Amino acid sequence: MKTITQREFRNNSTAVINAVERGETYRITRDGTEIAELRPIHRTPRLDAEELVARHRRLPRVDHHQLRREADELFGTGERVGDGAQSGLDSAVSSWRSEREDAVARRIRHEGVGE
Repeated sequence: MKTITQREFRNNSTAVINAVERGETYRITRDGTEIAELRPIHRTPRLDAEELVARHRRLPRVDHHQLRREADELFGTGERVGDGAQSGLDSAVSSWRSEREDAVARRIRHEGVGE
């Protein structure tokens, strides 16, 4: 790790950025006090479609019936989405939609949109 002043960074920013791109880390100081650290970002390689499909095929199979049984044992068999009962999420979405529609109606009345 290298330490440079703010002025050195300003005057040599291209060289510093190039060094960071190669893996170097810099600490930047102002009036002798460290104020920043400049380091490379860890990037994961992008995968092409073929590699993604190959990885997907290597994933273990999931028995959805067994998964449902285990979830029911852990969480119980109360309200579920799709059971006809409105879940908490459905309720929240309905509430949000209603609030949004009210806000749009107020805006239309206030701004006179459509008149």
